[in-house]
Amino acid sequence: MKLIYQGKTKDVYEAAENCVLLKFKDDVTGADGVFDPGANTVGLTIEGAGQSGLRMTTYFFEKLAEKGIPTHFVEANIEEATMLVKSATMFGSGLEVICRYRAVGSFLKRYGAYCEEGQGLDAFVEVTLKDDERNDPPINQDGLAQLNILTADEYETLAALTKEISGVVKEELALKGLELYDIKLEFGRDAEGKIMLIDEISGGNMRAFQNGKAVEPLELEKILLQ
Repeated sequence: MKLIYQGKTKDVYEAAENCVLLKFKDDVTGADGVFDPGANTVGLTIEGAGQSGLRMTTYFFEKLAEKGIPTHFVEANIEEATMLVKSATMFGSGLEVICRYRAVGSFLKRYGAYCEEGQGLDAFVEVTLKDDERNDPPINQDGLAQLNILTADEYETLAALTKEISGVVKEELALKGLELYDIKLEFGRDAEGKIMLIDEISGGNMRAFQNGKAVEPLELEKILLQ
């Protein structure tokens, strides 16, 4: 298959019938060997992270399908760490949408003068541009509309879907005694121009805690799917 794009944690290959194949890697984002779902660099390689991320992603995409939430998921091959998905049109060069339930990470760095670490947040939605050179700058609804990245109506859809999807993940983790602190999602347009969830939902793009301690991506998958 033809390689279309080499990403930090996944490679993208051409597939038939308006689909692409995602190959999950064992690389996770972070810095100096420390995992950080909000980082825009590969921080470390964890053996088995690719299959683990795909198992968790498959679990959540199937949950979302049951609820009628649009995603790009078609099917997965856990053994080969691949996922067949619908082709998607990106918003600009790509957006990352973060839903925050606790003040940690980059949120705390920016707004620490007004909040305490771990302070509760009411599903705070934050959008950043995928731009490594500019360190993924945050952007608001007006900026997105004025730069023709998405319309005001599309932003409302994006924000609503983010809260709904994040709520599903939060509830599923809570059933296993886990608390979701924040989660990073990505969206695109399908062939008809409708917004759908793309990329993955795994331990590599969220922060989860158990008994006040951060749970690493592989451990999170084991706890959730045991």
